[in-house]
Amino acid sequence: MAKLTLRPDNSCFFSHTQRPYLHTPFIRTTSCQRFLFSSNHTLKLRIVSSAQQNAKETERVPMAKTKLEALTLEEVEKQHNNFSGNWTPWKNLPQRYKLIGTTSLAFVICNMDKVNLSIAIIPMSHQFGWNSSTAGLVQSSFFWGYALSQLPGGWLAKLFGGGKVLVVGVLIWSVATAFVPFLAGYMPGLLLSRVLVGIGEGVSPSAATDLIARTIPLEERSRAVAFVFGGLSVGSVMGLLLAPPLIQNLGWESVFYIFGLLGIAWFLGFQFLEGGETQLDAESLLSAQDTLTQSWKTFLKELNGSLKDVPWKAFFQNRAVWAMIYAHFCGSWGHYNCLSWLPTFFSEELNLNLTEAAWVSILPPLASIFVTSLAAQLADNLISRGVETTVVRKICQSIAFLSPAICMTISSLDLGLPPWEIVGILTGGLALSSFALSGLYCTHQDMSPEYASILLGITNTVGAIPGIVGVALTGYLLDLTHSWSISLFAPSIFFYLTGTIVWLVFASSKPQSFSEKN
Repeated sequence: MAKLTLRPDNSCFFSHTQRPYLHTPFIRTTSCQRFLFSSNHTLKLRIVSSAQQNAKETERVPMAKTKLEALTLEEVEKQHNNFSGNWTPWKNLPQRYKLIGTTSLAFVICNMDKVNLSIAIIPMSHQFGWNSSTAGLVQSSFFWGYALSQLPGGWLAKLFGGGKVLVVGVLIWSVATAFVPFLAGYMPGLLLSRVLVGIGEGVSPSAATDLIARTIPLEERSRAVAFVFGGLSVGSVMGLLLAPPLIQNLGWESVFYIFGLLGIAWFLGFQFLEGGETQLDAESLLSAQDTLTQSWKTFLKELNGSLKDVPWKAFFQNRAVWAMIYAHFCGSWGHYNCLSWLPTFFSEELNLNLTEAAWVSILPPLASIFVTSLAAQLADNLISRGVETTVVRKICQSIAFLSPAICMTISSLDLGLPPWEIVGILTGGLALSSFALSGLYCTHQDMSPEYASILLGITNTVGAIPGIVGVALTGYLLDLTHSWSISLFAPSIFFYLTGTIVWLVFASSKPQSFSEKN
């Protein structure tokens, strides 16, 4: 049903009751009061001045000026559909699926902006004369910001909602990514830009966890987590696939410009999707005015109060929380080091050029996409059949740790294996590590939906340390020993094995009443 909205700024807008978020300005006047439509649905405007309300006749707006005469209601509806992206399948989706879909897309862009440097670092090192230690420092700087933003991201997601935090995070990391080429020749500026990328991406896991915990039921949770965080694998594939041809044809700077603009486009699209303009009335205007006039001191007091309400002591007295913390650290050590160094490993060990090394590096995340969906289906089916949730999480996480440990052990031994067999073995092991999305990454929501984002912020903060220490340490050990087995594989194997033991002994998915313990 069509309706008319009168805005306080003396502008007339046409809207549709089924789409309250659409308010398209057709004409602006000094005292516009109403639209009148003829029987054949031709749009006509009658302007009634507040000083001439008793006038006998109003004038029709000239067609040459407004071109509204030929615009029928059906055409208006068509324009609204075109601009709103009101695609019927998307329109009929439940709201929780829309949120999960857009969040997964954000994670695709997230890892595209994360892996672009692992490819661009090769020509950048040649251009600026960096050795492996310097390259490791540049790549690890991302994780400085990533670690710093974990706890604030979890707290802000709980306070304001995961959606709002995610949107801000995407904007920060996208703008910082686009600025990398301008700062590449100045090391402090380059490190700062990568720190900002890390800060923006660091709030995203907690924001997504908050969304899932609040909107997705338990029996769908494994699939939701797998779909959202599986976007990271898709992003790795797309980033590794697109970066080489962009670098070879347009220069290494192009990957940062283009990938950064993709994130900015997502940000703008998400704003439009969420509703664009909202209809104003006197009550909403007063509410907005009250919000804007609220004192900064009062706002900080409220934030401080909500921070104190978090049961920090109860978190760190819980053995299952410590199991999650250590498991996250162990998984991140292998994941971040492989994500950062595998392209260089394949290039040096297999003597591949930039494009070939990138293509080979695509294989692990590409295989992870399929493993993720299988693991999620398996986990949800086991839970729906009555298998204890803790048992399911332990099985999945054990597979995620033991598989890459075994494959890395085989790859690091001098067994005379052809290089391409080593590629296949590593691909299989790293792909199976995606079982963690149905193990560790679901446990935060299982234990406490209320504090899931903060719990993930805690574990992800510790999980970011391998990105800071491990990535740089790998480069240093590589310069020192010239051995990939010692610098890359041996530390990862150690943490995978010890993480498995700790997880099996102490992990639990039983709901926890942290507030009562505090």
